[in-house]
Amino acid sequence: MRDLFTTALKESMKAGDKARLAAVRLIQAAIKDKDIEARGAGKTQATDDEILSLLQKMIKQRQESAAIYRENNRPELAETEEGEIAVIQSFLPKQLDEAETKAAIAAAIAETGAAGMKDMGKVIANLKERFTGQMDFGKASGLVKAALSS
Repeated sequence: MRDLFTTALKESMKAGDKARLAAVRLIQAAIKDKDIEARGAGKTQATDDEILSLLQKMIKQRQESAAIYRENNRPELAETEEGEIAVIQSFLPKQLDEAETKAAIAAAIAETGAAGMKDMGKVIANLKERFTGQMDFGKASGLVKAALSS
């Protein structure tokens, strides 16, 4: 996955795509921070799953920022954030749609034998293990809660 970012950086430089170049540099800086954090925890570097989680976190941060910029009548800043979101999303695997997410949740509930709300953590852990980078776990959490409470 790291090679993918290096390649994207080089391609952006050659193409003169300053917006994409800046976004890729932001991603690489965040990954370096994650690697430093991992070294502190005794690992060599962040895993691909951790990088996917990091990318999702970066998208969520930018969505929140863009919303704030729009509320405060700063569309140019919101567009910058949305441009970064598009670049970051290009590195993520295809996102599951709502029907696929519900099917994955049903399978995870069956697989873990979850019977009620107390088993929600097991279900979410199972989903994160299998669908990191493909699912918005904020939305999935609500769907899991609804599935387990019914």
